[in-house]
Amino acid sequence: MGAARGEDLTMAQYESDITKFMRQFLEKHPEEVESQKTGRAVWWDKTPDARTPPPPARHAPKSGGAEYTFQPLTDSEK
Repeated sequence: MGAARGEDLTMAQYESDITKFMRQFLEKHPEEVESQKTGRAVWWDKTPDARTPPPPARHAPKSGGAEYTFQPLTDSEK
């Protein structure tokens, strides 16, 4: 159990190259954080009233009942 616990600590300290790059990039370019927030607000951060309402539900046309009546194939048609 001690080995597993030690592995957990090692993994908790790991940081991928991409994560390091993004952290350093955002430290050097703080304006990008605001740009991200603005871009997110365009698509996601909306109240239910501000979202486009869904299209109205369309009901299936009423069928007369004979449109889907199939006849079995005859032996000559098989």
